[in-house]
Amino acid sequence: MLIPATILTGFLGSGKTTLLKRVLSEAHGQKIAVIENEFGEENIDNDILVLESEEQIIQMSNGCVCCTIREDLRTTLSELAEKKRKGELNFDRVVIETTGLADPGPVAQTFFMDDQIAESYLLDSILTLVDAKHAAQQLNDRQEARLQVGFADQIFISKADLVSAESLDALQHRLKHMNPRAPQKVVHFGEVSIAEVFDLKGFNLNAKLDIDPDFLKEDDHAHHEHGEHCDHPSHQHGHDDHGHHEHHDHEHGEHCDHPSHQHHGHHHHHDDDVKSFVFKSNRAFDPAKLEDFLGAIVNIYGPKMLRYKGVLFMKGTDKKVIFQGVHQLMGSDLGPQWGKDEVKNNKMVFIGIDLPRDIFLQGLEQCLV
Repeated sequence: MLIPATILTGFLGSGKTTLLKRVLSEAHGQKIAVIENEFGEENIDNDILVLESEEQIIQMSNGCVCCTIREDLRTTLSELAEKKRKGELNFDRVVIETTGLADPGPVAQTFFMDDQIAESYLLDSILTLVDAKHAAQQLNDRQEARLQVGFADQIFISKADLVSAESLDALQHRLKHMNPRAPQKVVHFGEVSIAEVFDLKGFNLNAKLDIDPDFLKEDDHAHHEHGEHCDHPSHQHGHDDHGHHEHHDHEHGEHCDHPSHQHHGHHHHHDDDVKSFVFKSNRAFDPAKLEDFLGAIVNIYGPKMLRYKGVLFMKGTDKKVIFQGVHQLMGSDLGPQWGKDEVKNNKMVFIGIDLPRDIFLQGLEQCLV
């Protein structure tokens, strides 16, 4: 059995430690190994740790395990898996808490790049905690904060009680533009039920592509106005105006469907470098062309591509093709068959730093049969 692993990331002071403490001390009967990227000021309170040894692996009173990373993550993970195999440590899953300033990308990549780690662990998901009170400032000032949002499979918003409903709403819109595939949940003091933290299967290659349906709708709605449905070949000739549309999200005071927001212009002042866009089409992909194109863009833009995922309609198979990636690492898999009455289509979401949306969309368009 592979050991499930969860990466917990989030802004400084967003409540990661509160969440961890809760996860560790709650009586859920699971034995959890926590790997802390550093013991900063904010480390887990010693009262729930049994500090018997000088060793870096600490056994807790309820059987959970805690350790700090002195070497790199790889070494720590192999050491833990080894101790588990030998029966020296008993734990069911691993949670890695990154520092508030970490980019979760390399942490996630560890699970795919290293055969030894891949044979012992299964990366379940990346959870990002966002502090509602300081989020706007942090997202404006710190790229790491934006990266953490872009990588997330699930976003927890803490300290929402400290801000107005209006700013919370603006924050949620902003986060959704950066990452439409991560569900957002407002949490109180890091009180989250275990079911919302573990076994989220964010990295499973499954046939479900969770993009907020409103986001897709909104996307259509915005595009429709600018005459720009990427999946209608008849609109092809209009693709040249894509050049200036990188910023159109904010330029055209979009979100027309929320008239109430118009007057305080929440959506105008920030144009984050972490953005997402969706590609949809009812025509099938040509597998060879698609592979070449994806190979090429991952080669060029890989470092700027945070997460991307798709459920694809491919020529030559009656099964869905599921693909996803983190940075340069891309994987795909055959999923279930398309249903009898199901409309076969392609749906892909890309989340990255200043990705050239027009190049991606036009390129994908040219890979269709």
